Amino acid sequence: MPWRTLDDFPMSRLGKLRFCSSYDEIIQICDDFDEDTNEFFFDRNPCAFSMIVSFLAAGKLRLLRETCALSFQDELMYWGIEESNLERCCLRKLFQKLEDLADIKKEEEAQRTRETICVLEDHSRMGQCMSKLRDMVENPQSGLPGKVFACLSIIFVATTAINLCISTMPDLRAEEDRGECSQRCYNIFIIETVCVAWFSLEFLLRFVQAKSKWQFFKGPLNIIDVLAILPYYVSLLVEDEQKTIEKPGSNSYLEKIGLVLRVLRALRILYVMRLARHSLGLQTLGLTVRRCTREFGLLLLFLCVAVTLFAPLVHLAENEMGRCQEFSSVPASYWWAIISMTTVGYGDMVPRSIPGQVVALSSILSGILIMAFPATSIFHTFSRSYSELKRDQERLHSRLVRMKDANQSGESDTFNDTDSLVSEDTYRYFYTGK
Repeated sequence: MPWRTLDDFPMSRLGKLRFCSSYDEIIQICDDFDEDTNEFFFDRNPCAFSMIVSFLAAGKLRLLRETCALSFQDELMYWGIEESNLERCCLRKLFQKLEDLADIKKEEEAQRTRETICVLEDHSRMGQCMSKLRDMVENPQSGLPGKVFACLSIIFVATTAINLCISTMPDLRAEEDRGECSQRCYNIFIIETVCVAWFSLEFLLRFVQAKSKWQFFKGPLNIIDVLAILPYYVSLLVEDEQKTIEKPGSNSYLEKIGLVLRVLRALRILYVMRLARHSLGLQTLGLTVRRCTREFGLLLLFLCVAVTLFAPLVHLAENEMGRCQEFSSVPASYWWAIISMTTVGYGDMVPRSIPGQVVALSSILSGILIMAFPATSIFHTFSRSYSELKRDQERLHSRLVRMKDANQSGESDTFNDTDSLVSEDTYRYFYTGK
């Protein structure tokens, strides 16, 4: 690269190197200098240097995809190149990384502050007991009690799901309609009672160990726990009221009570959502949904606009030209447009005429494109969320190992309190994304 290339960048490191006249001045600019070959040596990233040299020669400064934006910022500061010379898209990426780094530092600082407060407050025996209880119910990796507690919770969730499926068998439903209860029905009720008792105990333990009761009730999984547990107790009250009503002409009222009872029992399937407490995949799915609300909204908007367009077209093509009675109205055609654009295709409504088939082909192709538009963004968000949660889980596990080693060396009280706080805050990050 000729020296005249640096005329426009006199304040850069290479521009300053051009005007050095002695060995001492050159050494202040570069890491080493070979006087025999007249070569300068810089102990820097060669990939970043090649991009900077390309910028000095061609005037275009871009950030490669495999290059760390924060590391490249350090290289720009070293070589004396202003960040404003970056292309707009690359500059936006750099600012995004800087904002993420600032948020991480802010969170770490707040975490250290909370750890210090926790260490100062939880020296009492009650504080140590609450710390151990918190580790058991919130962090399965804390030790054997946490793993046993998590395994029991998963077993009871699976038992509840199987019990719910068995309770919907036709013979059991027939017994329920006749007001009878066989031994098998009684056994199902006992199993359900035991499972609900366990879930109620688990909910109470989580409530007792929570530092902020208000934040505890605001948690999404805790809300799901309440919605899953309450129907059992409500159904007991409804059944007692149903038994006490024996007045004539009350059949309609009993039917309404029976409907409410069946709806409440169906809500027991919400117990399956409790698996998110112990599944990294379900945690990633929930975090992805939270972060991709805008993408899902755009997908719904595109789908609604396309359905509104194709439903009247297929109704016109089939009802007016093909004389098909399946597409009797535009609202009925909306159902066909939805299942066609989402590539489900039940086959209950099929266009018969050639114009209707052309409209169907257009709607199917449009549906494929519309469904594919936000898929890439959602996939990248899912991948990034999984990597973040996996990294936090590994960091938490390594910190637990270090704290156990510290406990063995005689510093158990301080580190146990800090460990419990880290477990709670990290777990809250898994489910709130904050």
